[in-house]
Amino acid sequence: MNRFCIKSCLFVTVALAACNTSSNMEKLMYPETKKVEITDDYFGTKVSDPYRWLEDDNSEETKQWVIAQNKVTEGYLEKIPYRQAIKNRLTQIWDYEKMSAPVNRSGLLVYSKNDGLQSQNVYYYKKDSGDEKLLLDPNHLSEDGTVSLSGFEISKNGKYLGYLISRSGSDWQEIYVKDIETGEILPDHIEWVKFSGISWFKDGFYYTRYQEPKKGDELKGVNKSPKIYYHKLGDAIDDDVMVFDDPEHPDRITNADVTEDGSYLVLYQTESTSGNSLKLKSLTDPSAGIISIVDDFENDHQILDHDKGEFILKTNYKASKSRIVKFSLEHLHKDSWVDLIRESSDVLVDVSLLGGRIIAQYMQDAHDVVKVYDREGKYLNEVDLPTIGSVGGFGGEKDDVVTYYSFNSFVSPSTVYKYNILENKAELFWKPEIDIDLDQFETKQVFYTSKDGTKVPMFIIHKKNIKLDGNNPTMLYGYGGFDISLTPGFSISRMILLENGGVYAMANLRGGGEYGKDWHKAGTLMQKQNVFDDCIAAAEYLINEKYTSPDKLALHGGSNGGLLVGAVVNLRPDLFKVSMPAVGVMDMLRYHQFTIGRFWASDYGTSGDSEGMFKYLYAYSPVHNVKSGVEYPATMVMTADHDDRVVPAHSFKYISQLQDNYKGDNPVIIRIESKAGHGAGKPTSKIIQEATDLWSFMFYNMGEAIDY
Repeated sequence: MNRFCIKSCLFVTVALAACNTSSNMEKLMYPETKKVEITDDYFGTKVSDPYRWLEDDNSEETKQWVIAQNKVTEGYLEKIPYRQAIKNRLTQIWDYEKMSAPVNRSGLLVYSKNDGLQSQNVYYYKKDSGDEKLLLDPNHLSEDGTVSLSGFEISKNGKYLGYLISRSGSDWQEIYVKDIETGEILPDHIEWVKFSGISWFKDGFYYTRYQEPKKGDELKGVNKSPKIYYHKLGDAIDDDVMVFDDPEHPDRITNADVTEDGSYLVLYQTESTSGNSLKLKSLTDPSAGIISIVDDFENDHQILDHDKGEFILKTNYKASKSRIVKFSLEHLHKDSWVDLIRESSDVLVDVSLLGGRIIAQYMQDAHDVVKVYDREGKYLNEVDLPTIGSVGGFGGEKDDVVTYYSFNSFVSPSTVYKYNILENKAELFWKPEIDIDLDQFETKQVFYTSKDGTKVPMFIIHKKNIKLDGNNPTMLYGYGGFDISLTPGFSISRMILLENGGVYAMANLRGGGEYGKDWHKAGTLMQKQNVFDDCIAAAEYLINEKYTSPDKLALHGGSNGGLLVGAVVNLRPDLFKVSMPAVGVMDMLRYHQFTIGRFWASDYGTSGDSEGMFKYLYAYSPVHNVKSGVEYPATMVMTADHDDRVVPAHSFKYISQLQDNYKGDNPVIIRIESKAGHGAGKPTSKIIQEATDLWSFMFYNMGEAIDY
């Protein structure tokens, strides 16, 4: 069942002296960025916006500016002596086979594999105990690997594959349908789909579609008025039946799902990135109307199953860390819901109903724990995991007694296990072969104290027996927003840092979901400063404990994490040698005016809400708080031309302010990827090049000698 959606080269040896730093380069000459006279009035405060013209991503002037900035950036990066050596090493260690946990979809065991350097993962299936067959190879969707698979679902009869693709990383999706047995692509092609699943019912499926945007607004125009349609295979798209519209609330996102037994259409709506309403429509009674279960947007709700009039639901209503409840149509009201599995001290993250059991994935101090209950909510056992890490999988259909899951940690790549639910028995199913001695690294979890006394967890990874002399190149990574949790995970790219004696630190800042909704809300709206304080305290901890020093510390984050980097570096530039914000939300006064930015208001608030909210945002907005006369860290801003989640204008305006105000010797550059979006679906070649440039820029500006 769909989930509600709003997851070998040779190398050369280069030995370089530590004196080969950026100070040996001549001072960079940045492109001249014009300023325009634009001023906005916010509750009597005049705010200039001299770089607003960069919001027009289609103008020839903006395109020429992008070319000029990339020329400066590439010119800088190509002079780093060990850049190619790092790329060679990354390419070498990236070249190992990867596999996902198989899942039963309508009688087909489906999984993905990558032979090492393929641009996109390839999907296969097996039927019963038969041979492996190709389901879909996204590498054949484009010559350069920039068309990616963004979702798929197999029809209930196991005959058809409905799949969604994304071009160049955009959030816009297109739906295609394939006959699995013959391989034929059917004429059923649907465009202007966004934030949608494919929910099969009988001989068609439900999906979410928007109106086609105006020419030129595809990547920046505001997306409104989504509608739920039913498409019957073989019919013209114009004949698709609209089954749900909400013209009175055009700003809401709407998504549909079908219960596994095919009895109900489940309709979810949201006004932000968290909290959703919930409606049901009978699919067995054509005359039945829509039944409203939850009308507000205060909490998160997800239908897990329906069986003979009884629904099972995951919710955080009256449970900050979530619980599982059951209800019937005769007892719909939230206060009539009956606990099946009560809220615990750990955060309930995900739930699977399989083999007459409830498999509940919890998060305990930012790492995963899996517990099994019977259908009445009685605890049975825990799934034994190898160490502190993260799990994924446990998919399938509710009669399955065998399922598969993957496990990985900071120092172990994703490994797949086959799990017999009734016997509570896991066995190794597949393990990758990787050409790195991972036993040389270790992971620690520490709890440091933030400004207001709050204890915040942080993972620290490095070589065993590292010297705590303050001289280790260190990357601090954070996010801190939207109820998103950072848990242990393997990154082959990160091995470049660890192999070279570096330290990787990941802080679980407030604003995330590591300790439930209360932890999330503690980093939102007029408590957003807590997130920045948590990050600053993490940097100070690493310095005070001698893991690193301000001359050896980099700060990195993406999206909301890019905002984090921009805001924190404006507040405490003295703590960091290198700053690398990626696809960041940098203009906090205008973010809500692009694509789906308005949905972030539950975390941020908007500049038009009130004078108090405006002043709070204005005080930390990265674009508006770059100062003159300040020694900023070496900075490489990263964005992409097809990012329609956080439009690149955020990064364009931020780097323009920085280049205009900063007069020191550190480079302040922007790397603008072409034919890429917010991050999803990026081909392997682009990922490797981006990682190469990130580590090269960081090491070089720290004066590190890299020996490959």
